[in-house]
Amino acid sequence: MNGTLQDRLVKEMRLAGINEIESANRFLDGKYLRAFNRQFERQAAQPLDAHRKNTQRLQEVLSWEEERVVQGDWTVACEGKRYQLDKRHEELSLVRRKVKVRTLRDGRMQLVYHGKRLKWRSLPAGSVRRQKPEKKAKAAGKARRKEPAKKPSANHPWRRDGVGAGRKYWNRIKAQGRATRLAVRDFGRPALRSGLPASRTASRSKTKRQNKQPRGHSLLSYRGDISKEF
Repeated sequence: MNGTLQDRLVKEMRLAGINEIESANRFLDGKYLRAFNRQFERQAAQPLDAHRKNTQRLQEVLSWEEERVVQGDWTVACEGKRYQLDKRHEELSLVRRKVKVRTLRDGRMQLVYHGKRLKWRSLPAGSVRRQKPEKKAKAAGKARRKEPAKKPSANHPWRRDGVGAGRKYWNRIKAQGRATRLAVRDFGRPALRSGLPASRTASRSKTKRQNKQPRGHSLLSYRGDISKEF
């Protein structure tokens, strides 16, 4: 009605005590539209009919639609009901994809994916989703992890050479490394192959020998009276 009703129709139906669709349709056809057309009807400027044909099914246009995600078992849940998709749609790879659950005005259901209607069947209310074998394997793996871990014995081969000796072994290795670095810093010489620091006496004697060397710009290599040479 081209927006000419505004709120007139609502007020007229409220005054008439109409609150049902059937009564509203009878009110429109029997009384209201005739009075409305007498007031607002005008002669068309051109006699041609500008209405276009509906390219879609009117029942599908005037329907309720909701989006749902297809589960791994090819089921769709909506409004407490579950629908099983047909295996003929396997090539569409519908798992984890969204489909439209369409409810028509007459109560019929349609499942649509990108404009294509899908084949499906309704599942009983008490049906339970099947668990995937992968999930069962994961559950069994978790159950195995709950078992207490076995600790290797002290003479186990895994504990040799410090591989599994634990914190005490590595603390001892770090202490030896710190001792070696301190020895090099104090004596100026690297540690021995045995891991012990170099002796302090050897370092001191070497220092004394170095201090006994004569110092100056030149060394006197000639002894005697040098005046006889001139």
